Amino acid sequence: MRLHDTAIHTALAALLVASSALASPAAVAEVIDPGVRQAGTDNGPPPPLAGLTADEVAFFQDGLARFSAVKMVRSPTGDNSGLGPRFNSNACASCHIQPFVGGSSPFVNPLPAVAHADGATNAVPWFIVTNGPIREARFVSDGGVHDLFVVTNRSDAAGCQIAQPSFAPAGNGFTGQGGNPNIVYRIPTPLLGAGLIEAIPDSAILANARADAFTKRLFGVSGHPNRSGNDGTITRFGWKAQNKSLLLFSAEAYNVEMGISNLIFPQERDETPACQGLGNLTPNDTSTFGALTPPNSAVLSDMEGFVDFMRMLGPPVPAQPTVSTQHGAAVFRAVGCGLCHTPVLATGPAIADGDEDTPSLALSNQPARLFSDLLVHHMGAALVDGITQGSAGPDEFRTAPLWGVGQRVFFLHDGRTSNLIHAIRLHASPGSEATLVALTFFSLSAQDQQDLIYFLRSL
Repeated sequence: MRLHDTAIHTALAALLVASSALASPAAVAEVIDPGVRQAGTDNGPPPPLAGLTADEVAFFQDGLARFSAVKMVRSPTGDNSGLGPRFNSNACASCHIQPFVGGSSPFVNPLPAVAHADGATNAVPWFIVTNGPIREARFVSDGGVHDLFVVTNRSDAAGCQIAQPSFAPAGNGFTGQGGNPNIVYRIPTPLLGAGLIEAIPDSAILANARADAFTKRLFGVSGHPNRSGNDGTITRFGWKAQNKSLLLFSAEAYNVEMGISNLIFPQERDETPACQGLGNLTPNDTSTFGALTPPNSAVLSDMEGFVDFMRMLGPPVPAQPTVSTQHGAAVFRAVGCGLCHTPVLATGPAIADGDEDTPSLALSNQPARLFSDLLVHHMGAALVDGITQGSAGPDEFRTAPLWGVGQRVFFLHDGRTSNLIHAIRLHASPGSEATLVALTFFSLSAQDQQDLIYFLRSL
């Protein structure tokens, strides 16, 4: 009981001191976010997982080519067709590109150019600005994505005349705040190391959720897995961990973000008759059964190729440690960040594509240094978006994996900030499980805070 009482008193004292520090700008006056960490691999080819077989590398490269391809409504050759009639962008890699293909939103937003590609006359929504993040829009009324653009007046979409949704009234274009209260935004999640995340067994996630139960209770941290409504297994992809697998994630994104129907989402989202007679069969993306000669990857649909790319994409590579970042890692642990941002989870035996008897050595029994528990947590009034997905409620979000955060430009689900210190501050609000941890961070000395920020930017 004495240990229990001491721990409670320590936590309460930290809360009181931290509350005072949070209210005082002087507490963080010397602390800066140094910004995006540059690395020699920036803008280069995305790295595959170490240890892939030659066949796996071939399928990875095929998937990369598909992931990078720019889609049209109807191309002269028939390849890369099916865009729209409503869409957010015209290539997977246009959104997942920082610091290279497979990453997240880049420094310069490509969507203003996409809006007018091939003669389109789309208005660029107010929350899409050149120096801001790529965003998709969800209407709180139905929780669904309402695509930003239409194919109207494109040179490859003759006869299709449909209107964009209204996103008025406008707010701050960079932060996305202060506009229509019935619209919320999501930015692209990084895909690096996604195959490792997929290969983590449910049992590992649940065991980690049970670990450090006493300390988690002291800090007000709970969290729970989001689960599939079909088989009850843990879902783990997306801002609310709403998607079960990379295949489902791939198919949904192809349909929702580019308007390309496929084998899992076979219907067009907009079936306006004049927009259906554009020469494309439905679903737009299918397996190519006639392609039975090498390369075997030619048989795959695009969505399957995307999965091969994402599943075999290597994880982020952290910077070499320094005295400062090593101290920052210790501070990260001491203040409780790791209670949700779990440094490592282990994968199980992962099956190689196309061979049910052979585990993939590159994915099996590997450490995934993701800095996430893959649970969803209440993030409070400051971050609530009003959307429920599965068992993730209006203010609940998946613990964002921090691997690669050093090379990310925008933070939080809606990309409202590029500053890690501001992102941490927004973790502290009424109803947030992260409040005590965030307040404890702001109660630290300026040097401790700075080293923790340097540590995050080293990831």
